[in-house]
Amino acid sequence: MDQIAAMRAFVRVVEAGTFTRAADLLDSPKPTVTKLIQQLEAHLRTKLLNRTTRRVGVTPDGAAYYERALALLSDLDELDGSMMRSQATPSGRLRVDVPSSLALYALIPALPDFIARYPDIQLDMGVSDRPVDLVAENVDCAIRGGSLTDPTLIARRIGQVQLVPCAAPDYIRQYGLPLHPRELESGHRVVGYFSARTGRPVSFEMMRGDEHYDLDLPHAVAVNDSTAYLAAGLAGLGIIQGSEPMVRPYMEAGRLVRVLPDWECEAITLHVVYAPNRHLSSRLRVFVDWAAELFASGAAHRRRAASLLMATDPGGG
Repeated sequence: MDQIAAMRAFVRVVEAGTFTRAADLLDSPKPTVTKLIQQLEAHLRTKLLNRTTRRVGVTPDGAAYYERALALLSDLDELDGSMMRSQATPSGRLRVDVPSSLALYALIPALPDFIARYPDIQLDMGVSDRPVDLVAENVDCAIRGGSLTDPTLIARRIGQVQLVPCAAPDYIRQYGLPLHPRELESGHRVVGYFSARTGRPVSFEMMRGDEHYDLDLPHAVAVNDSTAYLAAGLAGLGIIQGSEPMVRPYMEAGRLVRVLPDWECEAITLHVVYAPNRHLSSRLRVFVDWAAELFASGAAHRRRAASLLMATDPGGG
């Protein structure tokens, strides 16, 4: 019996909850995974798993063995990784999950730089606004915006994304330009957005100096995906608060118009999160560092552009 392979199979079955899912994640035939678990139980002379037709659970002995096996495998991966880092560039498969708007308008356009730096990394990027179970779906890390709802995850702050209130020209022609956030409560409408993780609606937050408005506004349609949110805004269904990288090209093309330019929306804080029982491999380290560098350079570019605008705009001072 290959005890290391058996331990890895056991850990994956516990985390995935089924032999079939574990086999898929290990890229191994299900009978092979089953045989490894049987050999491990025979070697240890104890039952580690309780099998049912739908789910696999751990026995008390299995739970204790899982914790120790996880720690040992993590140490082994760290040892292997340290040796590999000293001899080679980061390599292998890296699975990340990214919200739609960040993927389409920030990360993917910048990926040629990442690939040029790390040509031996195979990046598998899940793109959606849905909640992801990092452990069960075998995802190495996720980029998430806003407040973190899972305290068990390890998080690293990598930057911020500014929200920009804007609307389609057709909407402006029909409803006019609002001059104050309070005008949004009557005579205007927004495109609603609700969290794919919690189902809660996201309010409009507008700030100017000491003034702050947190508005729950009427809408004709609400969505839980950022690309659908942008499409609804472009269709003239209401005012949106789009992330700056997402709406900027449409504003430059005249397909969206900035509204309430004297007011700001609260920025969204971005984190890279990963499970505490996941080995922080060299390929994951370099991706996290690259993402932090990407958003830091984007923020610096926006600050330079704003300062140039203030210097050249007669009304800016």
